[in-house]
Amino acid sequence: MRVALAVTITPEERSQLLTWSRGRATPSRLVDRARIVLAAADGKTNKQIVQDLHLDPRTVGLWRRRFVLLRLAGIEKDAPRPGRKPRLDLEVAKAVVVKTLRTKPRGQTHWSTRTMAREVGIDHVTVHRIWRRYGLKPHRTQSFKLSRDPRFVEKLIDVVGVYQNPPDKSVIFSVDEKPQTQALERTQAILPMGKDWPEGRPHDYRRHGTVDLFAALNILDGQVITEFHARHRQKEFLAFLDTLDGQVSPELQVHVVLDNLSVHKAERVVRWLRRHPRFHFHFTPTSSSWANMVEGWLGQLEQRALARGSFKSVPELKQAILDFTEASNRVAPPWTWTKDAQEIIRKVQKLRERINGPIIDPATGEIMGYPLETPH
Repeated sequence: MRVALAVTITPEERSQLLTWSRGRATPSRLVDRARIVLAAADGKTNKQIVQDLHLDPRTVGLWRRRFVLLRLAGIEKDAPRPGRKPRLDLEVAKAVVVKTLRTKPRGQTHWSTRTMAREVGIDHVTVHRIWRRYGLKPHRTQSFKLSRDPRFVEKLIDVVGVYQNPPDKSVIFSVDEKPQTQALERTQAILPMGKDWPEGRPHDYRRHGTVDLFAALNILDGQVITEFHARHRQKEFLAFLDTLDGQVSPELQVHVVLDNLSVHKAERVVRWLRRHPRFHFHFTPTSSSWANMVEGWLGQLEQRALARGSFKSVPELKQAILDFTEASNRVAPPWTWTKDAQEIIRKVQKLRERINGPIIDPATGEIMGYPLETPH
């Protein structure tokens, strides 16, 4: 009669095994292995473990022995399997990559492993191996927009220069508006979060009006100045500039980074700037909202205070924004721009080349951007 190996574990090993056995993000196979070892350390036989965990007897015996021989490292990683790794014809791999990058299946927007497998005549698992080898993920997408501003480089260098090397005796404001911010009331009560149950919100809502939010982020201390207006015209923008003017010491210069909205360049605004020579505008390139640092703060406002809220009136919406602003200002650090302008310009140029460039290098026949080697 075979007797299972006795299992003893140290307090540190027990702590790690308990973490694995309870981890929601831990692979299920590692959860099972940790539970097997913990049960064995508690004196249970293999038969008892099989009954308790509903596992195959061979599985229980295998990982019990592996832990005794190799400890935690023995169950954390699978043992190498015998035999060589399967190889794939290079031309087949190239065909899959080219089709993935430059074609679409009929009537669909992107390839799946199975549609590609039927197209090329190979197994869908093989398609998955090729995509993983070459870092291709057709099921994923992200938004982007390249600026067509003819003065893109000039404006970018100007804005990044202000961020990274603020002039002496100056305040740097990143300014933007969040127009038509809606007071939306959910049609039913929000379902509170509970055990194994996320917060629930009805998808439909009632509209109770809108408000235009003006925001200015002082990047040197992280403080945000907000102001509400019913509309978004020159008159309201000038009122916000007057607010900024009144809150900055007279001896300081004021540099304002903002987008190319027509209101920001209107004649009344130009005349106001002549009367306030300490104000200096720095316009971001068109279609480059990412260059305006206050956009990050507005994104946090939307995500943390508005998107999941329910507001019965515009005053209630305003109060929520004011509460978020106050809480944000209380712990606000300086905002630091880390990307060098030349690095951004190189990245933009690379994106343009990817959009317009060939997929196959005519000189070498190599897939552009990919090593010419057989995937394993």
